[in-house]
Amino acid sequence: MAIYLYNQDEIKKIADVCAITANILDDIGDLIEDGIVLAEIDAFVRDLCRKHKGKPAFLGYNGFPSAVCIAVNDEVIHGIPGKDKVLHNGDIVGVDVGVLYKGFFGDSARTYSVGNINDAARSLMDVTREALNKGIAAAIEGNRISDISHAVESCVVEHGFSPVHQFVGHGIGKQLHEEPAIPNFGEPGKGARIRNGMVFAIEPMINAGSSEVKIQNDGWTVKTADGCLSAHFEHTVAVIDGRAVVLTSAKD
Repeated sequence: MAIYLYNQDEIKKIADVCAITANILDDIGDLIEDGIVLAEIDAFVRDLCRKHKGKPAFLGYNGFPSAVCIAVNDEVIHGIPGKDKVLHNGDIVGVDVGVLYKGFFGDSARTYSVGNINDAARSLMDVTREALNKGIAAAIEGNRISDISHAVESCVVEHGFSPVHQFVGHGIGKQLHEEPAIPNFGEPGKGARIRNGMVFAIEPMINAGSSEVKIQNDGWTVKTADGCLSAHFEHTVAVIDGRAVVLTSAKD
């Protein structure tokens, strides 16, 4: 499948849904505290999507049962929020939100700290966020897709962490997942040439230990194979006038 190039009007519509997505993540940040049940966050996301006249993009996607993916500590991605799952002081929690609004998708993730976290967890979060910014900075017209990947990996490895290999970023817009796939590792100078009008979800998934992961018996939840912590940050960006513009930054 070819990489779709979005026009100015389409990017405006993607920016609209991305603003909703970012604002939902802002509001989730106010909920993150010791003792909150993950199912409450899921219900909160469903309510906010309705309030914004959008739909949770993940709910029912390939059978996923929830409106939001929540990954705690050694969970990497695709965690299912349940009534039996509770956050505790010292946890880190990755929250991934997707929204469908007027025919276009937005996708973004943040990792939050619960109360007081240790220095190792803080470092992992900071480096993962920095790796996302490095990847975005590499998404410029004329570069290739793997230049994004290499920028992420170089940042992470420098600090002794490991990018997940099994799951990747992706194009986004009219569909939740479009071409191209954007790994968080690899040599530079490979893949499609980056052009104006491309829209990406760049999302470093970074482990404190090895890059290896395992899918749990629920068929969704992905954990680190060695039990070490994992962090996840994601922005939807559009390539405009030669550079990547972040669309999932809150406007208020």
